[in-house]
Amino acid sequence: MRHLIGIISLKTLVLANVDEKIENIMHDDPIFVYTNDDQEEIAEVFKKYDLLALPVVDNEKRLVGIITIDDIIDVIEEENTEDFYKMAAVTPSNDEYISTGVYSLAKKRVLWLLVLMLSATFTGYIIRRFENALTAYVALAAFIPMLMNTGGNAGAQSSTIVIRSIVLGEISFRDIFKVLWKEFRVSIEVGIALTGLNFLRIYYMEGYGLAIALTVSTTLFLTVVIAKSIGGTLPIIAKKINLDPTIMASPLITTIVDAVALFIYFYFATLFLNIPA
Repeated sequence: MRHLIGIISLKTLVLANVDEKIENIMHDDPIFVYTNDDQEEIAEVFKKYDLLALPVVDNEKRLVGIITIDDIIDVIEEENTEDFYKMAAVTPSNDEYISTGVYSLAKKRVLWLLVLMLSATFTGYIIRRFENALTAYVALAAFIPMLMNTGGNAGAQSSTIVIRSIVLGEISFRDIFKVLWKEFRVSIEVGIALTGLNFLRIYYMEGYGLAIALTVSTTLFLTVVIAKSIGGTLPIIAKKINLDPTIMASPLITTIVDAVALFIYFYFATLFLNIPA
C-alpha cells in the first residue's frame, strides 16, 4: 500500500539494538508534504522544524519520494532571488546578468516602471489641484522632495521588516493589528525626532516663517506615521489575498505614500498659510 506510517533517522537506526523493532523506535506522527504543495511552503517547513529530509506523499498519503536539505537550499535561493527582483519592481529572471541581452533586461523592467509611472500621475494631479498654494508660496516646492523621500523610506523600512517576518513564519494575518499598533508606536517616536530636527532647521537655521515651518513639520510627522502604518500592513494583506508580499515593497508603497504626503502637505499649507484651495 506504501502508506507513510512513520519515519526514523539514520542515527537512531544505527544506535538501536539489533533486536529492537522498527515500530518501537520510529516517529509514528511524521511531518510530511504533498506532491502538489508549493515549494516555498515546503522550504518554510524545513526552516521551521530544522529538517534534513522530508517525506513526500500523494493525496492518498502513499509515499512517493523524499526531499533533502540539498534540494531545498536551491529552492530557498531561487525564492530569495525572486523576492529581491520583485522588491525592486523587476520581473524575476533566472538568467545570468552578463549573458542576458539588453532587450531582455529592458523588457523585464519596463512593465513595472510603466505601472509605477501611471500610478504616480496621482501625485501630479494633487500638485495641479493645489497650484494656487505653490504660486503663492514658491518656497513650498523646496520641501516636496524631502517629504516624499522620507515618507517612502519610512514605508520601505516597515515593509522590509514585515516581509522578512512573514517569510520566516513569525507573523500572519491574525497579527495585523499587533503589527499596526507596534508600527504606530514606532512611527510616533521616529516622527517626533524627525519633526523636531526639521522644525529647528527650517525655522531657526534657514529662516523661514513659522507658518511654513509648522506646515512642513506637521506634514512630515503625519507622513511618517501613515507611511509606517501602510508599510507594515500592506504586505500582510497581500499575503492574505494570495499575492506575493514583495509586490507591496518599496516601489508601490513609495508611490502610495507620495500621493498621501502631497495631499497632507497642501492641505496644511492652505490651512496655516490662509491660501485658497
